[in-house]
Amino acid sequence: MEREKQFTEILHVTMEDLVKRHPLLLKCKSDIEKATEAIVCSYEKGGKLLVCGNGGSASDAEHIAGELMKGFLSRRPLTDDLKQRFTHIDPLLGKLLGEKLQMPLTAISLTGHPSLSTAFANDVDPAFVYAQQVLGYGKKDDVLIAISTSGNASNVISAAVAARALGISVISLTGESGGKLLRYATHPIRVPETETFKVQELHLPVYHAICQAVEAYFFPEGH
Repeated sequence: MEREKQFTEILHVTMEDLVKRHPLLLKCKSDIEKATEAIVCSYEKGGKLLVCGNGGSASDAEHIAGELMKGFLSRRPLTDDLKQRFTHIDPLLGKLLGEKLQMPLTAISLTGHPSLSTAFANDVDPAFVYAQQVLGYGKKDDVLIAISTSGNASNVISAAVAARALGISVISLTGESGGKLLRYATHPIRVPETETFKVQELHLPVYHAICQAVEAYFFPEGH
C-alpha cells in the first residue's frame, strides 16, 4: 500500500511538471500515466521493455533504452550483495565494477541488431523484422513501446500484433490520429500534432517523463 502511494505521488509530480512545460500534452496526460503504470508493473513482475520505430523514431527507441539501462537522473548504485559477488570473483576488478556499474532497468531497442535485421530482411521479409525480434525476445509481462508518428508504419504494426499474441502489453506512441496502430495498442499515447517533426518534438518529453517516473519509483534515493 505504501509503495502504491509512493508511486502515485511520483507520477503526480512528474506529470504536473510535464504538462506545465508542455501544455499541449495535457490532452494525453492520463494516457501517459497509464503507460507508465504498465511499465512499472512489468518491471515488478520481472519483465522488460522492448522498443521499436523507424527513422527519427528509431533514434527515440535507442534513446529510451539508453535512459533506462543506466542512470538517468539517479546514480543507481549496485546493491551491497551484488558488489560482494563481484569482489568474490575478482577482488580488484570486482571492486572497480561495483563502483562503476549502475543498476539497469532492462530495455532493448529493436533497431540496434543489424546482422539479424538485415539477414531477416534479405532472407524473409523486411516488413516483419521487428515482429521476429518480438517473437525472439518477448515474453508475457513484457511491454513493447511501438513508435510511429503516423501510426501506420507496417513493420511497427506487425511488431504490435506479435506482441499482443504473446501477451505483451503495447504502448503506442503516435501523432493525433493514432493510425492503424491504435487498433493493437493496449495503452495508446496520441500526442496532439499531425506533422511528423512536431509529433517527434512532443514524443521526447513524453518518454523522458515516463523514464523519470519509472526510475524515481525503483531508485528513489537519487531523486
